[in-house]
Amino acid sequence: MQSGVRVTQPEPFLSDAWIDNARALRDEFEEQIPAPPIAVKMNVVVTDIDHRDDQALEGHIDSSEGDVIIDKGHLDEPELTVTVDYATAKAAFVTRDPQAVMQAFFAGKILVEGDVSRLMALQAEAPNEAAIEMYRRLSAMTSDG
Repeated sequence: MQSGVRVTQPEPFLSDAWIDNARALRDEFEEQIPAPPIAVKMNVVVTDIDHRDDQALEGHIDSSEGDVIIDKGHLDEPELTVTVDYATAKAAFVTRDPQAVMQAFFAGKILVEGDVSRLMALQAEAPNEAAIEMYRRLSAMTSDG
């Protein structure tokens, strides 16, 4: 499963180059990862990004058509919006550290506007082997910066 996306050097999480590489990696694994357990339209705001000029990034996750689409920009009619700091987003999407995410949630570092039950349902299903490999490669292409 090592074919596909070739990353010459790790990039900082959520840099433009990292986003491009992550999108290509997701496309490579698209057919191997099952559809999410529920359909959701969610906007995401990641704050405190030191290496971005605007210090924040707006994005969205949309699984309403069966596939998971993760991209920049906000949806017009989301079911929920999640605002999270950079370190917590990295723990959720790269290192996949559920304890760090739970601690951040209880510390008020994850703000949810809308239907929080949809967010919880998305996290209920364990990843398959392909998803685990995709996350491993995502972590390998992410620098500490």
